Amino acid sequence: MDAKPPVVLASGQLLTAAFWDPLVEALGARFAFIEADHTQDETIAGMAERLLAGAPERFDLVAHAMGGFTAFEVMRRAPERVRSLALLSTLAPNDGPAQTERRQGYIRLVEDGNFQGVVDERVPILLHPGRRGDPRLVSLIRSMAMETGAETFLRQQRAIMGRIDSRPSLAAIRCPTLLVRGREDAIASAAHQQEMLEAIPGARLEEIAECGHLVTLERPDETARILGGWLAR
Repeated sequence: MDAKPPVVLASGQLLTAAFWDPLVEALGARFAFIEADHTQDETIAGMAERLLAGAPERFDLVAHAMGGFTAFEVMRRAPERVRSLALLSTLAPNDGPAQTERRQGYIRLVEDGNFQGVVDERVPILLHPGRRGDPRLVSLIRSMAMETGAETFLRQQRAIMGRIDSRPSLAAIRCPTLLVRGREDAIASAAHQQEMLEAIPGARLEEIAECGHLVTLERPDETARILGGWLAR
């Protein structure tokens, strides 16, 4: 029997393996999933190097949110290793002054011992408005955040703040590329997707209705259907 194709998963901030569980459960019989470690490094470059060191020689890359920032760096460093790229709920620009100030505010809260306050503020932003009262989903997001912890959050926050603008390098991405976005995503906008769609040669976009930022958790069946078809094409 042929070995299952390897697929590296690059996670967003404050998320754990639980974010990918619905995808792995649906597609694990067909693909060998490998989760990259985004908990150790304070730079996107460090995350990308760690991902490449732990990945097979050739792989498909599925990246969510902050993981997309890592994916852009992987494509700059080792494009020949990536068979295909799926970018979920992400964007290419670096932070502007307003985003930087907001992130610095989060850092100050954590350094003052109020990591829980950051979690409380972030949860509603991540979800479709109709799911913000879903106790199971909210509990899962909070659990992932607390498992990630304050120190890892600070490392991830500094990495995000220090990332470069990836828009100038989008045209150099030559592997097949899929963009996936929840239609009500309050972080990765439709304009962000259009920017990538126009810049990455041959890219295509799938939007998921009634969905916010956390596509694998909010609409697991639809996300698995899209990614299963993409990876098996």
